[in-house]
Amino acid sequence: MSTYGFAAMLAPRSVAIVGAGERDGSVGRAVMDSLRAGGFAGAIRPVNRKYEKIDGEPCFANLAALPETPDLVLIATPPETVPAIVDAAGACGAAAAVVLSAHLGRGEAEPIGAARRAARRHGLRLIGPDSIGLAVPGKNLNATLLAHPPRAGDLALVTQSGTVASAIAAWAHRREVGFSAILTTGRSADVDAADTLDHFAADIHTRAILLSLHRVDDARKFLSAARAAARVKPVVVLRTGRHEAQAEEPQTHTGALARPDAVYAAAFRRAGLLAVDTLDEMFSAAETLRRQRPFPGRRLMIVANGRGIGALAADRLADQGGTAAEASPETLEAIASVRHGTSTNPIDLGVDAEAQEYATALGPLLACRGNDALLCVHVPTARAGARQTAEAVAGAVAEARRGGDRKKPVFAVSVGEDAEAAAVYAKAGIPLFATDSDAVDGFLHVVRYREAQENLMRTPASLPQEFKPDLETAKRLVRQALAAGQSWLDPLAVKALLGAYAIPMQPCLLAPDGDAAAEAAWPMIARGEPVALKLVSPDIVHKSDVGGVRLGLTSEADVREAAARMIARVRKLRPEARITGFAVQAMVPRGNRRELIVGLAEDPTFGPVVVFGTGGTAVEVIDDRALGLPPLDLRLAADQILRTRVSRRLEAYRDVPAADLDAIALVLVKLAQLAADLPEIRELDINPLLADADGVLGLDGRIRVAPEPPRLRAQSEMTRSKPPLSPLPCGEEAGGGGGAGSSAAVPSEPPPNPSPQGGGETPLRPTDSRGQRPTWHPRFAIRPYPVEWEREMSLKGRAIRVRPVRPEDEGLFAAFFAEIDPEDVRLRFFSPIRHFNHAFLARLTQLDYARAIAFVALDADENSERMLGAVRLHADANHESGEFAILVRSDIKGVGLGYALMRMMLDWAKAEGILRVEGSVLAENRAMLAVCKRVGFRSILDHSDINTLKMQIDI
Repeated sequence: MSTYGFAAMLAPRSVAIVGAGERDGSVGRAVMDSLRAGGFAGAIRPVNRKYEKIDGEPCFANLAALPETPDLVLIATPPETVPAIVDAAGACGAAAAVVLSAHLGRGEAEPIGAARRAARRHGLRLIGPDSIGLAVPGKNLNATLLAHPPRAGDLALVTQSGTVASAIAAWAHRREVGFSAILTTGRSADVDAADTLDHFAADIHTRAILLSLHRVDDARKFLSAARAAARVKPVVVLRTGRHEAQAEEPQTHTGALARPDAVYAAAFRRAGLLAVDTLDEMFSAAETLRRQRPFPGRRLMIVANGRGIGALAADRLADQGGTAAEASPETLEAIASVRHGTSTNPIDLGVDAEAQEYATALGPLLACRGNDALLCVHVPTARAGARQTAEAVAGAVAEARRGGDRKKPVFAVSVGEDAEAAAVYAKAGIPLFATDSDAVDGFLHVVRYREAQENLMRTPASLPQEFKPDLETAKRLVRQALAAGQSWLDPLAVKALLGAYAIPMQPCLLAPDGDAAAEAAWPMIARGEPVALKLVSPDIVHKSDVGGVRLGLTSEADVREAAARMIARVRKLRPEARITGFAVQAMVPRGNRRELIVGLAEDPTFGPVVVFGTGGTAVEVIDDRALGLPPLDLRLAADQILRTRVSRRLEAYRDVPAADLDAIALVLVKLAQLAADLPEIRELDINPLLADADGVLGLDGRIRVAPEPPRLRAQSEMTRSKPPLSPLPCGEEAGGGGGAGSSAAVPSEPPPNPSPQGGGETPLRPTDSRGQRPTWHPRFAIRPYPVEWEREMSLKGRAIRVRPVRPEDEGLFAAFFAEIDPEDVRLRFFSPIRHFNHAFLARLTQLDYARAIAFVALDADENSERMLGAVRLHADANHESGEFAILVRSDIKGVGLGYALMRMMLDWAKAEGILRVEGSVLAENRAMLAVCKRVGFRSILDHSDINTLKMQIDI
């Protein structure tokens, strides 16, 4: 349901409190007092059969007895009574209910399950249980258990934990920080974090979202909503319980490295969220985002009245990976009269500095192009109080801005609480912090948020087109292992499977015993190559733990002796373990090669995870790793590599050339593809993976397999089938295009289940440039590029290729708009547009395929791709309706491309269960109106604009 019912829930005309009472300290009494104290203008209806009146106001026996239908029902009754009350709330027509009660259990057989089912029967939105309520200060709604009524502002606070919400609200009360809304979801029987992100992303009263959560239940839904929200406004996320133990003990190094906290961090990063670890960091982020918008650059200049306090700020900046600015000689000369010592950052004004000396220093520093932001740290002294210094700083900033300088951000620290100084900084719009650490963290929050936005807008490189995995071989190896009852592939199968994905591995030979191992090693030894001997056992994953690896063996006798010692040691340490033989490999000269680890792990929430880090036997102790969620492209893989400490060793140093980063990144992308193709693979690691300037080579690999769960298998097969494409009549014309209009209104009734696809479609065989099957799988938290929607078609003898838009298509769109008729552009965008910048084109080409699609038509007869047109559809948050837009080149009118694209877009909407498609078209765009009419759209007059028609079709 997503945002269905949110309008009434957050702006109720009347509120009913089931469980209201007169006893002080009771939940029902407390929330009723909060509503009254907040000045709620609507009706407040207590419901409790034990009372006739409460505080002189009538009390009703049940919800059916109320004089009007409540929009919002607050429930504060024993757990076992909650499902019946939820059912009654839905039956009387309420829009939402908040369950303040706790201890409703977890499973469907518990009260929480019965309450959820009752809510769904009636289309009632349910918050909680274990919620402490919701508040919308701008509407005087405070239906919470908070100690202080929240102020109105532009921060939305969403938490699963009531205590975290209370702590943030208490901090906000002290700092006079306001909220557009506060919503505590508790155990999220219905409304969850994803729903709230979808709502507040579109809320014009919300400038930033503060999110605190303990866990995510639906990873795909959450990430889709989070990525959409992060594109339009800052989202700060704090996860509680980050270091809880893993539910299942991992069996590989990559599994151990992919701890839940690291996976969540990778997911937040992928979604563009600003993750913080503590409440203090969240407070810093909230203070910064309240006063400071994102800005270009990351170089910070620190000014302080003392070397020590300034150095603390500089140390914090360095520790957190920030960048210290450098002052130009001209700037240093301009501030020489107030600068003490030789430090150029921080700038020391001296402990005896007066307030005016801050203003003297700030003028040249604000004008200097060598820094991107300033931090003014002040410790009050007898010569300069907090208020006087605040006035001097605010005055210097205002003067610089009046002089035409760009609005360079300024952050302030005033050690010790001073209300007058805080008021001065607040009026000037300068974020104020109590400590230098908080201020540096606040600065870095804005920097990292902006960088996250840039990452979301960055155009990735394409995969090499020649990469084509041998999928049949890989699947055969997995099937054979499962049929034999194996959980782990043997070394030869591991090498063959990775070879099917062109991941190079050092050859190895298998031998059943020590004598056979010595015989297999002899040709290598004869060539002067020392050999490595490794134990092979399906019961021993970490061979080094039992002495199962011997290196540098140079004779047959050494091999026999090593094999005998291994067997003896295993019989002592792991007598139950089965020994199937030994693997023999020629030793690889290390030279300049760096030891890495790469692999796959399975997270219970987010599914497959790609792991990269420092390799070797002590990988878990070193704990230098970065995680990524598939699907990956080369840019995402490169970013993952750069987040590790070992990435610095991959660069050139002394006489050692740089390692081939592209080759390493390509391995990560191939592993992500492997995870999509082979859902039976549960864990995989290659350790070590050696990397140097010539490429990569794996020395040892392990792969654990398990049957695909039946439910996931059925879903996976459904997604792999070809979506339909309706038959196309010839001769349809389309020129110009319709631009998407405003979002459709939320329906007054819950949507019915989408009907199954009807007949009449002509399914076409999937077209995949790399010969692969569709890559989406239910385990993936992020839907990959939908290769199953690629098409080859012939329209009036013209060969045309249609495929979903990819992020790397930005250049294709830029060339298309450069040669398109300006009149067609005006018809599509409703106004002339002369320049399409990177941010605009990125929004057209970087899609969340879970809620939007765009198809691009290409001329299949040309060697180079030439864009002929495109259609796009963006679903609303409820996934009930979608808005379309289409643009086709004028010089190919008459071949039916516009009609073909529209039908393909509608087929996608049907496959996704979208119920209605609509869009706005200029009344003068007769060609587009004709296409819409033939497709089956109906036209509705847009009363807000007589020059526009709204086109609508039910799927």
